[in-house]
Amino acid sequence: QVQLVESGGGLVQPGGSLRLSCSASGSIFAINNMGWYRQAPGKQREFLARISRGASTSYADSVKGRFTISRDNAKNTVYLQMNSLKPEDTAVYYCYMSIGVPAWNDYWGQGTQVTVSS
Repeated sequence: QVQLVESGGGLVQPGGSLRLSCSASGSIFAINNMGWYRQAPGKQREFLARISRGASTSYADSVKGRFTISRDNAKNTVYLQMNSLKPEDTAVYYCYMSIGVPAWNDYWGQGTQVTVSS
């Protein structure tokens, strides 16, 4: 059984920074893509960033230049460094990973709240 656990959310002032982490545990054969989404109240879940096993990255235009995704393959962990945060970044942030056990499936974290407010 695979489990993803997120950490690092919280309350931050506009212009501030936060770093989210998401670690996978369980019977893992391999991990391909890792990524982050978010969902604000009343809105659809929004793609933020993705990183391949080879560390190729892609970002949504809304966060490009402010957020940075990275991964530590030895720790089965993905990170999201968020800088220059804005009130509109307030949402629940979810990580996901494409994991082979060995059959490939997408797994999601439980979500962590990020609130940007003064």
